[in-house]
Amino acid sequence: YADAIRKDLQWLGIEWSREIKQSDRFALYDAVVEALKAAGRLYPCYETPDELDLKRKMQLAQRKPPVYDRAALALTDTETQAFEAEGRRPHWRFKLIETERVEWVDLVRGDISIDMASLSDPIVVREDGSYLYMLPSVVDDIDCAITHVVRGEDHVANSAVQVQMFEALGGSAPTFAHAALITAEGGEGLSKRLGSAGMAYYRDAGFEPLALVALLARLGTADPIEAVASQAPLVETFDFARFGRAAAKFSETELKAINARIVHDLPFHDVKDRLPAAVDETFWLAVRGNLEMVGDVKDWLAMVEGPVSVDTPPEDIEYLAAAHDALPDAPLTLESWGVWTNALKTSTGRKGRGLFMPLRLALTGMSHGPEMATLLPLIGHERAKARLKAASAG
Repeated sequence: YADAIRKDLQWLGIEWSREIKQSDRFALYDAVVEALKAAGRLYPCYETPDELDLKRKMQLAQRKPPVYDRAALALTDTETQAFEAEGRRPHWRFKLIETERVEWVDLVRGDISIDMASLSDPIVVREDGSYLYMLPSVVDDIDCAITHVVRGEDHVANSAVQVQMFEALGGSAPTFAHAALITAEGGEGLSKRLGSAGMAYYRDAGFEPLALVALLARLGTADPIEAVASQAPLVETFDFARFGRAAAKFSETELKAINARIVHDLPFHDVKDRLPAAVDETFWLAVRGNLEMVGDVKDWLAMVEGPVSVDTPPEDIEYLAAAHDALPDAPLTLESWGVWTNALKTSTGRKGRGLFMPLRLALTGMSHGPEMATLLPLIGHERAKARLKAASAG
């Protein structure tokens, strides 16, 4: 998982200043836990998951909030010893100061005020001694001098809990920004493919990392989502205050459109290591304006190298035979297309679509694509002659 995170960040062009492993820090967490126990902020609880679930159901049936009732605080030594004799091991909860309201100014949501009596004391250490994320992340944030925590709006209550943990450990809470959750285009939650598949899906699909960064940097704001040549303009204009509280909709269609606009401006030297060996700078500049992904260049290479297949309408057979005979001599250049079509216009009287489209279809097998003036030299004289002969044969 750590390798995947590093790979994702490197692909996105996002650098990090420090890396720590929680697995190396258990001694520190253990010391913090012992200090909090001594201060009366951690207390042992012996309920099983089934017992806790039954409590919650009873509270809900009575139309009460499903908040832990702190029954463990009233356990006698005899009761505790009986649980231990049964083989039960305690999990440990952090005791909230329930008479307080935790308040902060959120960079996205503005003024936040949480009644701590509405929250359950969170479990921070499981029965087996392993940690849940809440307490270790606070210890790490203090130790690493974290200034900002950016997370989804579904973590607002967790942030309130952690504010009290920061205070209990003598630290200061960072500045919080709780962003609205991202949904699919129809407003539903993101599918597994769009959500938990993560960066690997987009990287493997051939998207440009800058396209994803450009989309996510503006998604949820009123600012236009634009194709950019670098991260610099995104960094310069980034402002948490511009993000709204409404759920932002992720559109892969929009991502593809941004990706295409970025690809259309990519210089050859930025992509040459990702291209087939047969694609040189001339080829790249000729076709990039018709690509959605860099990898799509292989389709145009296949067209140039052939073969192509087309069913010639009867009315174009004679015209294509004349075009075959009038094709300029090798080598074909950027000027050859104009010279050729002007000659055909004069000799056949054809113009507009009737002049150009039969030639495009015969030479490429497609009714769309890059400018024929640039494609014709790539196809080359020999292949062009052979395709025109085949097309004129019907």
